[in-house]
Amino acid sequence: MIKGVSGLDNQFLVKTNDFNVTISNSVARESGEGPSPTDYLLAGFAGSINAVGLIVAKELGIELQSLEVEIIGELETKKINGIQTRSRAGFRKIDVVVKPISDAPLVLLKEWIDTVKGRCPLRDNLINSTPVILTLVKEYNQHDAA
Repeated sequence: MIKGVSGLDNQFLVKTNDFNVTISNSVARESGEGPSPTDYLLAGFAGSINAVGLIVAKELGIELQSLEVEIIGELETKKINGIQTRSRAGFRKIDVVVKPISDAPLVLLKEWIDTVKGRCPLRDNLINSTPVILTLVKEYNQHDAA
């Protein structure tokens, strides 16, 4: 479960099960107030590729000395800023470059990356439609009936 609240100084404070995270209230790198929500999404995607990549490498007997994941997202900002457009409010595209350092043969690394692509949960959510239910709750203050 993730729970967040707007805080002071243009920050959104998020509490996860075991950690606290601070996110900029800017949608995408408009301020120097820390990582934006889109930065966190891409960082999570990179972390998911890394985690699944390590699992799959172990299963395939691939020794990885290092694994680098570079992600660049091209974000559509017109809709976010209230400008009329037919474009979606999200990323136009996301480019991912995965650089494993390993002595494994290229054919085995190809099998590895294909397996990682198929098993990475964040990639699945980014490329497929996922139902998202957004609920608005208005909290009312009770006043004395007197």
